[in-house]
Amino acid sequence: MPDRRPELWVCHLGTLEYRQALALQERLRAARQAGELPDTLLTLEHYPVYTRGRRSAPGELPMGEDWYLMQGFEIVDTDRGGKVTYHGPGQLVGYPIVRVDDVVAYVRALERALVAALAQESITARARAQDGPDFTGVWVEERKIASIGVHVARGVTTHGFAVNVENDLQPFSYIVPCGLADVQMTSIIKETHRLAGQLKCFRRRAAYQLAEALGRRQRLVSLTRLEGVVGAWAAGTPAAAGTPAAGGVLQPQ
Repeated sequence: MPDRRPELWVCHLGTLEYRQALALQERLRAARQAGELPDTLLTLEHYPVYTRGRRSAPGELPMGEDWYLMQGFEIVDTDRGGKVTYHGPGQLVGYPIVRVDDVVAYVRALERALVAALAQESITARARAQDGPDFTGVWVEERKIASIGVHVARGVTTHGFAVNVENDLQPFSYIVPCGLADVQMTSIIKETHRLAGQLKCFRRRAAYQLAEALGRRQRLVSLTRLEGVVGAWAAGTPAAAGTPAAGGVLQPQ
């Protein structure tokens, strides 16, 4: 029987500066709010950057901002939940732009999806919802492997998750990651003792598991086609032929 579930468009962006990805999320969120896009997942990597969430507190960047800037780290304040974290090459970042009714249930769905994807890497991971909001994310025993922070406006999400795959973990030691002074960060290659080169495979697994957790069927789309739909909507013109609005079928590029 044909799969009649709503689609989750999945677009891989490569490596982007944080602010560039943030601006793209905002454009996609507006189009999703208007019903011109189906739920969409952006997967990407970032250049080295520290981001602070709405719950960030003084002292989470203990070296002082000038020190981080001198080391080549960008610092960006965001409207996502959570506290300070690090993004860098080799880390899988996912930004779901999806419509939700229950934010807590959505965060739990993100955690379940990442736990399932990590299980396919032979890593036994878990969520720690019972330990409170500071422990949102995914853990391997007492080590944190994935961070989650989201923002919801008019029922549509931005921001999302970051999974340490093969990134350098040292930058986490320069901050108080997620506001947890004693947290130990880990990664897929650290847990499995594999060589680098795991990100592409894990990216596919994470996208599939997220689609399943949200009750969606994934469809790969190019950034060119995605931007085309958003651009046509913003200009108030019909989408290009073969480029449907929400709920339609977009052929991968």
